[in-house]
Amino acid sequence: MNRRQAAIAELERRIGHQFRDRELLERALTHASVGEGAVKVRHYERIEFLGDRVLNLLAAERLMAIYTEAREGEMSRLMAALVNYHACARVARAIGLPDALRLSPSATKVGARNSDTVLGDACEALIGALYIDGGLDTARAFFLAHWKENFELLDAPQARDPKTQLQEWAQGRGLPLPTYRVVSREGPDHAPSFTVEVAVEGFEPERAAGRSKQEAEKAAAQVMLLKREGPQ
Repeated sequence: MNRRQAAIAELERRIGHQFRDRELLERALTHASVGEGAVKVRHYERIEFLGDRVLNLLAAERLMAIYTEAREGEMSRLMAALVNYHACARVARAIGLPDALRLSPSATKVGARNSDTVLGDACEALIGALYIDGGLDTARAFFLAHWKENFELLDAPQARDPKTQLQEWAQGRGLPLPTYRVVSREGPDHAPSFTVEVAVEGFEPERAAGRSKQEAEKAAAQVMLLKREGPQ
């Protein structure tokens, strides 16, 4: 058993599911960069598309059960905190997903294995694969077991909208409001990736990526907050 095979075995142990369809699991763990050469490789983007929808369903289902009196606006805020690149990447690292991923040497060299964007996508692909291989109950069991920390963070101060936090941080120092600009938009129409830069007068701009302009803005604001003194 080589190093990656051992990582996949450990991944299955941590998630509590042994895949019947080994080809499906391999596809869910294969990054698109592997197909950059002449050989066509089946990667996880289509499964990720499904996994994203399954994750949203499971998160909404759980929020409805926990926050029985919350209104739609509050539920949307909570959902955004649960379903994003960073939340998914947090879970991916906890279950050992980085070591199980199949990436091209070039992608590995530029740090894709530790990228929140890549890990977030891969985690959603894994959820999609769990749904296909074991059904909704299997995907739900994974979600309930491994999203506990993300749910615990909902009530923490940092769970507030990072754009609001950054605005308050700037205003508290007598600075103009933060400004945001879209640096790039990549990926297919069904799964775009936006990179946004946030700027605060007197400080170096920071960038982050997200599935939407709004998510990327929040991620960039969070990066700025983490690198500066301010509310945590």
